[in-house]
Amino acid sequence: MEIKVLGTGCTKCKTLEKQTNQAVEELGINADVIKVEDIVEIMNYNIMATPALVINGKVVVKGKVPSTTEIKEFLTK
Repeated sequence: MEIKVLGTGCTKCKTLEKQTNQAVEELGINADVIKVEDIVEIMNYNIMATPALVINGKVVVKGKVPSTTEIKEFLTK
């Protein structure tokens, strides 16, 4: 599973990255969590508000930080 956290490095982006890593660890799943800070790559996902969470190429959250529980739900769908 490939998970991308899109964001330029703001506090919310860092929080989303931390919570995503926590959710992956708690679920015990095999996943690569990648932090994407390149604005051109972020724009390729048609994201106008960060942070955003992309799971296997699909944008599941943008413009907010979901709870760890919500992230786990996205990962297990």
